[in-house]
Amino acid sequence: MSDYTVKRIDEMETTFGGGLRRARASLGANSFGMAVEEFPPGFDRYPDHDHLHDRQEEIYVVLAGSAAMTVDGEEFAIDTETMVRVGPSAKRTLVAGPDGLRLLVLGGVPGEAYEAPEWSESGAPDPMAS
Repeated sequence: MSDYTVKRIDEMETTFGGGLRRARASLGANSFGMAVEEFPPGFDRYPDHDHLHDRQEEIYVVLAGSAAMTVDGEEFAIDTETMVRVGPSAKRTLVAGPDGLRLLVLGGVPGEAYEAPEWSESGAPDPMAS
């Protein structure tokens, strides 16, 4: 029997108030983190954060739209022709462009097996729900 999963992005479970799709869990992947994040035009509340707490590096791939991304104080434009890798200690944030943003984010700890956070599992409670 073949081992594969096919799923449309709009069929994937959401969390964080609907802005993040649990792509990794929806596809049954376990070897790295993967989420699809979706933001309306001009969205400017993406958290300025690093990953010192879990040592993850992240890869950002724009699927649709664009954004102004800031990493350690340096701002640059990202779009469907741009990929960004950000190491664990670098602070990162972004502001969605005029057409909004659909972003694929991949993550993992260099040299270690991936351990999925609880909130990323299918059916886990939304951390933003009160």
